Amino acid sequence: MKLRAPFYPRNEHFAIDLPGAQAVFTTRRGGHSSGPYTSLNLGRLTDDDPAAVARNRDTLEGQLPAKLTFVRQVHGRAVDRVDEPSAERARRARPDELSRADGQVTGVPGLALAALTADCLPVAVGGDGAVAMLHAGWRGLRDGVIASGVSALRELGVRGPLGAAVGPGAGGCCYQVGPEVHEAFDDYPAAHLNGGRLDLKAIAAEQLQRSGVDEVHDLGLCTICADRSLLFSHRRDGGITGRQAGVAWLS
Repeated sequence: MKLRAPFYPRNEHFAIDLPGAQAVFTTRRGGHSSGPYTSLNLGRLTDDDPAAVARNRDTLEGQLPAKLTFVRQVHGRAVDRVDEPSAERARRARPDELSRADGQVTGVPGLALAALTADCLPVAVGGDGAVAMLHAGWRGLRDGVIASGVSALRELGVRGPLGAAVGPGAGGCCYQVGPEVHEAFDDYPAAHLNGGRLDLKAIAAEQLQRSGVDEVHDLGLCTICADRSLLFSHRRDGGITGRQAGVAWLS
C-alpha cells in the first residue's frame, strides 16, 4: 500500500522519524499466532496462546534497536517515566504486576516504549532528548493523556521542537458513538460527523497542537475498515481479536 509521507515501510510495519526519535506502528502480519489472533498478536490479555504471544514479542523486538517495555493500560491519563531498572522489572512482570498507566516516557536510549491497541490510537511524541508513547482511546483523550505525555517530555528537559505521529486506530469514517461520548468533546466541533460518528484522530491532533507539538502526522489508517489481514480491530471483530502496537525509542 502507498504510505503517506513521512511514513515509510519497515519490515511488515509502518515507521516514521520524529525529532530525536523513531516510531513503528505494527501490523498483524509476520507473527506466529493463529485463528482470530493471526498472526503478530502482541496482547497478553487475549485468549491467544501465551507462548505464541511471547514469540511474537520476541520477533518484533528482534527487528528493533531497543528493548520493548509495556505498562498495564487502563484508559486513563497517567504517564510513567521509564528508566533501565523499571524497564527490566516490567519485562519480568506478569500482566497484573505491571504499572497501570496509558503512557510511557523516557530519556534513556535503548528502550522501546510500547502501547497496545486494537481501535484506540497509538500516539508517539518525540523531541531532542526524550520520547513518549501514548495509548489514547476516547476516555484517555477526554481525561488528558496527551497533555500528560507532552508535559512529561518537557519535565525530562526537552526544550526544542516536538513532533508526533498518530498510528492506526478507529477513524471518523467508522467510529459511531453515543451522545455521552459526543458530549465529552463539545469543544471539538469539527470532530462530530454525520451519522453519530466521531473523529478521534482529529481530536488527538488538536490536543497535540494545543499542547505545543510543532508537527503532527497521521498515518491515515482506520482499524475498523482496513484490510482484515492488515490490522486488528476490537469493534470490527466483536472483541475477539489481537493487539498491534505503537513503539517509539530514541534515535
